Amino acid sequence: AMIKWLLVPLLMGLCLGCTNFIISPGATTDGSSMITYSADGPMYGYIDIYPAAFHHRGEKRQIWNWENGKYMGEIDEALHTYNVVGNMNQFQLTIAETTNEGLEDYQHQEGAILDYGNLIYIALQRAKTAREAITIMTDLVVEYGYASAGETFSIGDTEEVWMMDLLGKGDGYRGAVWVAVKVPDGYVTAHANQGRIRTFPKDKPEECVYAPDVISFARERGLYTGTDEDFSFSDTYDPVSFIMARACEFRVWNWFRKITEPGFMDPYYQYATGHELPSTERMPLWVKPAKKLSVQDVLAQMRDHYDGTDHVMDVDIGGEAFHRPYRWSPLIWNYDGKEYINERPISVVFTMFNFVAQSRGWLPDPIGGLVWFGADDTDSSAHFPLYAAAATRVPIKWSKDIGGVRDMNLDAAFWVFNLVTNWGYWRYNLIHPEIKNKIKEIEDAFHKVTKDKEIRALELYQKSHTAAKEYLTSLSENWGNDLVDEWLEFFKYLFTKYMDGNLKVPNPPHQNPNVEWPGYGSKFYQKIVAEEPTKFLVKQDR
Repeated sequence: AMIKWLLVPLLMGLCLGCTNFIISPGATTDGSSMITYSADGPMYGYIDIYPAAFHHRGEKRQIWNWENGKYMGEIDEALHTYNVVGNMNQFQLTIAETTNEGLEDYQHQEGAILDYGNLIYIALQRAKTAREAITIMTDLVVEYGYASAGETFSIGDTEEVWMMDLLGKGDGYRGAVWVAVKVPDGYVTAHANQGRIRTFPKDKPEECVYAPDVISFARERGLYTGTDEDFSFSDTYDPVSFIMARACEFRVWNWFRKITEPGFMDPYYQYATGHELPSTERMPLWVKPAKKLSVQDVLAQMRDHYDGTDHVMDVDIGGEAFHRPYRWSPLIWNYDGKEYINERPISVVFTMFNFVAQSRGWLPDPIGGLVWFGADDTDSSAHFPLYAAAATRVPIKWSKDIGGVRDMNLDAAFWVFNLVTNWGYWRYNLIHPEIKNKIKEIEDAFHKVTKDKEIRALELYQKSHTAAKEYLTSLSENWGNDLVDEWLEFFKYLFTKYMDGNLKVPNPPHQNPNVEWPGYGSKFYQKIVAEEPTKFLVKQDR
């Protein structure tokens, strides 16, 4: 079976999984390209490795569906496949995705073999650059069919970053319609389960490539009757609804709002919240940030709950007594015959894994390809540096060999991080600030130490490429495994401090701590009294 990071995009009513940022080299402080991935869904998150290999001519590759494990068929294997760790290969090529579904009639293709997950990992094993990956992915679906709903892919190497919207042609056809655009250097874009590419240049292959029949197929199927110039991929194949604006485009809007000049995104607020649809004035496909972005900036921005807007999630009744900025699924709920929606931020409870991938072209590939990898909810993840373009092994505690979604194992990163995160949900206003401080302490230390270690790796690389790769592999292994151990000890500390609804404060030299009872807070008590003015009232003794 195909080895993978498990990712199951859920039905729209459940969660709308995944968010990607795509950041060109000219938009970052160090000149790296970056792709982020919040992989959302109630499945098991881990890191896997596809070792580089040579294959015999005529050798076949079995394809197992990336979501459900169903056997789909086989394809011709490449003569040589490259080393892949997670979503980055040995040439610093990174591919990520979000599912946008697209038109319902085109989400199934009888006899198709390749789903979006297989496309990602096969392309990573066969391509050296983003452009090569686009060609390989789109050629494969022509030959073997496309067995998924609509997808938006993030594809980046050391020089370029691209976004590709793709939708299968449905039953009775083979392949997919698609458009891929290069993000201009100095700019950024993002996608979050909604196709975003609208009109596109037809005669600038250095900036945009597309399926030859992307427009003619729409005409054939009665989806479009206008001119080639006015053709919009998203409006035709993945039109925006209220839910897809509010739960998907709104995530992109808020990130753009945070990184651009104040007020720049204000004209698009009504569209992004679903209140002006259909809209001829959708958001820009990409924006230029007001200042260049560092890895630390981007990690912080992945932890968003609509902070700084009227949609912040910790102040209304949904935040409950302890101001938790999360909502339990389903996304859509009903009351008294009407349909309502929870806010859907970037940071959610059902994330399996998340990362920021850096491709740094001024360094040799094994040193330049760096992934900041975390488990579970982005807002409670401490990320460790994984030299994915060098690694020949992955940290055992982050691998598929320990634990599972129904096999709790306290040696597994997924489970240890979920312990801390879910404990933090309980009394969020007290526990999460400690989690946040711990994350900062760990990540600051990693950012500092990587600089020194890369100097040593360069010295080794000049003497032996193999020695440098082994050095970086061992560093990644040790950092990843040690982080899990540290996080488990952190859970023990948090649990003993906050169990039973009280707060235990050390009281040296006494053996027992002082105990504080923080209660629920005045705002919550106010709500109780408003709802039950006399039920809990203490009567005064005469």
